[in-house]
Amino acid sequence: MAATLKPHERIFAALDTTDVGRAREWAEALKGHIGGVKIGKEFFTANGPDGVHRVVECGLPLFLDLKFHDIPNTVAGAIRASLALRPLIVNVHAGGGRRMMEAAAKAADEAQAGARPSVIGVTVLTSMARDDLAEVGVDEEPLEQVLRLARLAKGSGLDGVVCSAKEVVALRGSVGRDFLLVVPGIRPQWAGADDQKRVVTPRDAVDLGADYLVIGRPITGHKDPAEAARLIAEELAGAK
Repeated sequence: MAATLKPHERIFAALDTTDVGRAREWAEALKGHIGGVKIGKEFFTANGPDGVHRVVECGLPLFLDLKFHDIPNTVAGAIRASLALRPLIVNVHAGGGRRMMEAAAKAADEAQAGARPSVIGVTVLTSMARDDLAEVGVDEEPLEQVLRLARLAKGSGLDGVVCSAKEVVALRGSVGRDFLLVVPGIRPQWAGADDQKRVVTPRDAVDLGADYLVIGRPITGHKDPAEAARLIAEELAGAK
């Protein structure tokens, strides 16, 4: 999967804003420089499906990052509703369990031919460390929980998971190569870490085996987002 991607196609820019105009400006500026855009709960809550349509009408692929987590029937309904946006990727919380993930995968199968999105599971949020997991009753290292949830996601019919780049090697050993790994928490060396506790550079992430990289503020916070994306793609061009 990863071998067929051009360097810039690995990059999904996180459009973390509630401003439709600003998101559209970013999308227009980044078209041709990235593989797609990630639109999440902040934007979707403020603007709904119509706002998403206005941003992606420029033609950029969509990663709809709404992290569905509910009873199986409700999540299946949400996936079906999302198909109208023709996302390339949608996600659910793997912690919702096998039946929920199976329902999500089956709902995605109802997409029109050639328009089925990849359904990926959120394992452990990149903002969470061991002490954060302990506070919610998970008494183990983040990697152990990630591997458990990734195996469950694969067994439930999902296409991949969201994970930290530091977990990619272990995941490849656990769930194999034919499983999509989408990695947020990516920061080029010239950018700050912000609130992400487990971060790796774009080059490092791809060398380790990541498929797609979700990059937000280093691109959208740059004075020239297209230039930032170009620099990251150049870095990725030298990856293994």
